[in-house]
Amino acid sequence: MGGRGRFEQLAVAAATLAFGVEAAVIGGIYAARYSGRKHRRPTTFPVVPPVDIETPEGDVTVYTFGRDLYEDMIEAIEQATEVIHFETFIWKGDEVGQRFKDALIAAAERGVRVYVTYDSFANLVVRRSFFTFPPSVQVRPHPMFGGGGLRFLDPRNSGRDHRKILVVDHTVGFVGGYNIGALYEKYWRDTHVRLRGPVVAELEFAFVDHWNAGPGGHRPLLHVPARVWEPRIRVHRNLPRYMVYPIRNMYLDAIDRATERVLLTHAYFIPDPDLTRSLLQAAARGVEVKVIVPDESNHVLADWMSRGCYDELLAGGVQLFLYQDAMIHSKTATIDGVWSTVGTANLDRLSLAGNYEINVELFSDEVAATLEKVYATDLQNCRELTPDEWHSRSIAARWSERAIAPLRPLI
Repeated sequence: MGGRGRFEQLAVAAATLAFGVEAAVIGGIYAARYSGRKHRRPTTFPVVPPVDIETPEGDVTVYTFGRDLYEDMIEAIEQATEVIHFETFIWKGDEVGQRFKDALIAAAERGVRVYVTYDSFANLVVRRSFFTFPPSVQVRPHPMFGGGGLRFLDPRNSGRDHRKILVVDHTVGFVGGYNIGALYEKYWRDTHVRLRGPVVAELEFAFVDHWNAGPGGHRPLLHVPARVWEPRIRVHRNLPRYMVYPIRNMYLDAIDRATERVLLTHAYFIPDPDLTRSLLQAAARGVEVKVIVPDESNHVLADWMSRGCYDELLAGGVQLFLYQDAMIHSKTATIDGVWSTVGTANLDRLSLAGNYEINVELFSDEVAATLEKVYATDLQNCRELTPDEWHSRSIAARWSERAIAPLRPLI
């Protein structure tokens, strides 16, 4: 056997060994989290009631509790007279999901044009019959694969539809982190906004454009809303089919401008090297940088992947806060009391360079002040992860973090 053949054998053996080690570590992580563990009923947590904010560019309402949000979304659907655009990632077939389904069908039966899209893969565990609608409701599932044959391997065809949008009668729009279901109504902390004013056309355009140009066959929507130049409230969309991902750049630009404070809340916090560097540079120039993440999220592997940057961030002066006894699913940031964003994108590769996502960027002192109040409320339910605590973790934990580190760029 030639030297080249021997080298290839060794390379395959090394790759197989590395994969086996990573698989074993991941299996151990899941076993440690769930073996012998009883189902833990989520506890209550502090929230801020809905806050209505008037801005020159339109009205903004901030929601931090699912029940409050759902009531206003249902009310908007029930008051619709012309058209409804509804898009979600996860749509549970429980009593809350059924309530939304019934409201959409009732709107269609009274003559409202109703268009619905949801992500097929995210709802595999939901019974198929739940997504059966009468012909009066136009439904376009986002397919699991965006092309036939091997075309699904093209990243332009494999993005999940992770967006959550509701637009009613061209005048009111909702966007943020909330999926639809009973779990999210009472037991998850998340953040959503309701928008009124010219910016609603941006949300509507996002829905129409995705419906018309996204993967999967469907009848196109002919109405394309006219948009206006609005510098203080902007909507950014990640579009895998075009390989366009502006949300990451939005974050980098905002963090690099920070002079006083950066307040981030993220369910799945796995920043890439550039985002990590940007946060560290902000802290180095005296900016207060705080990040809230779940103590335990609903994805244990994401938790462990997130830990891969903790050494560097804590050493660089970034403060990390672990949300206790409930899942915090928000994807928000506010900087310097001026700039804020609320949306669907996590700070991980899947959101920033993989999925269809949408974030609202707001330049508003009033919105920033509200989100800072929300942040202070969330901190009441957090404990700070100190450098001393982090450095005292077990050798097994350190070894596990190193073993799965090569997978961080994939998640």
